[in-house]
Amino acid sequence: MTQHAVAKWCDADVIVYIGCGERGNEMTDVLSEFPALLDPRTGRSLMERTLLIANTSNMPVAAREISIYTGVTLAEYFRDMGYHVAVMADSTSRWAEALRELSGRMEEMPAEEGFPAYLPSRLAEFYERAGRVITHSGCEGSVSVIGAVSPPGGDFSEPVTQHTKRFIRCFWALDRDLANARHYPAISWIDSYSEYADEVKPWWEKVNPRWPEVRRQCFELLKREQRLSEIVRLIGPDALPDDQKLILVTAEIIKDGFLQQNSFDEVDMYCVPEKQVRLLELIMEFHERSKICIKLGAPLSKITGTGLKGELSRLKSAIPNDAITELESFEIKMRASLDALERGYRTRKIL
Repeated sequence: MTQHAVAKWCDADVIVYIGCGERGNEMTDVLSEFPALLDPRTGRSLMERTLLIANTSNMPVAAREISIYTGVTLAEYFRDMGYHVAVMADSTSRWAEALRELSGRMEEMPAEEGFPAYLPSRLAEFYERAGRVITHSGCEGSVSVIGAVSPPGGDFSEPVTQHTKRFIRCFWALDRDLANARHYPAISWIDSYSEYADEVKPWWEKVNPRWPEVRRQCFELLKREQRLSEIVRLIGPDALPDDQKLILVTAEIIKDGFLQQNSFDEVDMYCVPEKQVRLLELIMEFHERSKICIKLGAPLSKITGTGLKGELSRLKSAIPNDAITELESFEIKMRASLDALERGYRTRKIL
């Protein structure tokens, strides 16, 4: 689902999907589902600008080993024509297993977990072929690589995952617990990271100058919520003071109203950058204003009783992408509710 969503909504002219070592039925699903996906640019089938490299698990091991090179070479061909290309390599773990099998047949000296000693350099060579170029004709083209890693048993310490994380600067860690809880996309906000924040900061500041600050506040709050969740498992939520309970409430809003996304919802399947930042701004403003009310003596039940929590969680699918100004009416309503609560308890404190 994540690959389908990225392929459908990414700002790319051509999609190259590499099925390396996958089951035959999974490639069949791709062949049947991709033509059914509508390209939001043209309204026609997404398959018209998609290339599939099919190297299933029952194919010769040499074909599996060469598949990702075939895919990235095709991507470079379109890049040199001035197109922006997105490459989905699924999965580099299966490719590494094919590399290990070939290495064993050639009686090469094995290294970590039987993989050849040149595994890191081969991975680096693959990911280093991504990038943006100016062609000889003066056009701009690019290749973006999204490589799926499938560690056995979810063990991130195995060689393929570790070496991949050495060479890339962005990592999406899928969480089995989130998937079981029906939280999609099941991308862990704690284990995932991006080192491109500084590079994309100028672009985001054009969208909204407050993006770096609200992003930092959101990360800090989610980290505090993780620590509090461990305490809650031991002693229960009732033992926490209201200011710490508020952290749990706000983190729940972030998870349900910002990080969670429904790819089948006509509004929520895609979110423009302006709406993303405004949603996060409203959530963080709710948290800061609620903290002030709690310091003045307001119980958390009064804050949750305003109904703002549920409305914040539903904004992502209630406000269309082309009607972001409607968020201002909710902002006025939220501020009025919290202003009234703050005034009431501030007056009590003075009296």
